[in-house]
Amino acid sequence: MSKKISQNDLESYLWGSAVLLRNHIDAGSYKQYIFPLLFFKRLNDVYEEETEKAVKENGPEAATWDEIHSYVIPDGSHWDDVRNISSDVGKGIQKAFRNIEKSNIEKLSGIFGDGTWTNKNRLPDWLLKDLLEHFSTETLSLENCPEDELGRGYEYLIKKFADDSGHTAQEFYTNRTVVHLMTAILKPKSGESIYDPTCGSAGMLISSIAYLIDSKKEWRNVSLYGQEFNALTCAIGRMNLFLHGIEDFQIVNGDTLAAPAFIENGKLQPFDVVLANPPYSISQWDRESFSKDKYGRNVLGLPPQSRADYAFFQHILVSMKPKTGRCAILFPHGVLFRNEEKEMREKLVRSNLLDCVIGLGPNLFYNSPMEACIVICRTKKPDSHNDKVLFINAVNEVTRKNAESYLEKHHIDRIKKAYESYGKDDPELARAVSIREIEKNNFSLSIPLYVKDPAATVITDNRSVSECYTEWKNSSEIMHKNYDEINKLLLGGGENE
Repeated sequence: MSKKISQNDLESYLWGSAVLLRNHIDAGSYKQYIFPLLFFKRLNDVYEEETEKAVKENGPEAATWDEIHSYVIPDGSHWDDVRNISSDVGKGIQKAFRNIEKSNIEKLSGIFGDGTWTNKNRLPDWLLKDLLEHFSTETLSLENCPEDELGRGYEYLIKKFADDSGHTAQEFYTNRTVVHLMTAILKPKSGESIYDPTCGSAGMLISSIAYLIDSKKEWRNVSLYGQEFNALTCAIGRMNLFLHGIEDFQIVNGDTLAAPAFIENGKLQPFDVVLANPPYSISQWDRESFSKDKYGRNVLGLPPQSRADYAFFQHILVSMKPKTGRCAILFPHGVLFRNEEKEMREKLVRSNLLDCVIGLGPNLFYNSPMEACIVICRTKKPDSHNDKVLFINAVNEVTRKNAESYLEKHHIDRIKKAYESYGKDDPELARAVSIREIEKNNFSLSIPLYVKDPAATVITDNRSVSECYTEWKNSSEIMHKNYDEINKLLLGGGENE
């Protein structure tokens, strides 16, 4: 019987698989191969654990009972079947993946992704054999590695890959301490539907379940939904949920703006809770179609071609249920004050949907120095919140250590308490502002206008120096991003992931 794996040993084991790939493939491609193998190993070991337990309790005939498993691993597609292949190893791995997917169409279709396992120049047989032998050194059964521990290990690996892959990381990794803050403010409830329209590796959905578990509330009756543009990232998200012991979810690969996945009677399906970190300020989107959107998502207006932030924002607003709907969205600060979005911002404020704006410190966007903000909206605000917006200036509520920025528990607790009292308990951090006052400021939601930062100096166009600097940084980020895309095109597209 294998011994229980400690968290440190698990993390070393997981990262050790990536170390084997160094000098063979680009760091940005690790996730394309490591995550599917890890998932395959977990499926296999839990399947065999279930079989062993059933045989022990019921006799040898139980080994063939389908009802003891929640998924199928067909004969010839178990871990040891692949491990014992001596040549064309990549082909054997790929065949096992496809067999498992076909045998579990509803749950696991497409979950292993489309990695180029048969490319022997990139992944020679000896390298794949080394990977398989490395993963074989541990048994990833539920007894040895419970779901919460493997889930934490998986999150560790996601972050490590984000560290290594640099500028591509934000598409699949959002600072988890910020996610926990967003979840704590929205307070998901048992039986609710929770949706992330740009779900990445599903961290926000998992955080919602973790919140319910920590609150000792029933979580198995919660419905999780997500959509993700990148096919590999979508598969990683599905694996992440499954490895956390969550099986009731719908994660769809696709473009949320161009083809939203969740439709009811010709309209967007509404949800109780929406959590999101949309891709910031993308310029390649179908603005023309959005101008005559058949789902009525342009309720505030038409965003500029250069920035789709308010397109995602409006998609989220229309995706909230009429009575219980609430959302928390992580945005760059520019959405609060950019002139080109002023008319949409005015409609947003006047709609009484906007509940709170939280300014966070720098470097909380992954591998980016720009400051972030959380925007909270509710379709039915408490009476005491009506015709007001709470501003929380939490720019100093952040810890910077070892080149990493994050929120500690006391930061999250202070911000959460300020929100729950709607600014009454912490006037230095937060203030509830009337719509009339926001109107006097030309509908700018620039936080220092309402909650003063002693270090900030307000300049003539109603923005502080720090806000102007933030906008400059945002523009610089976008310029570098566009430059990278152009450079990739000129170089022939780079390495295919």
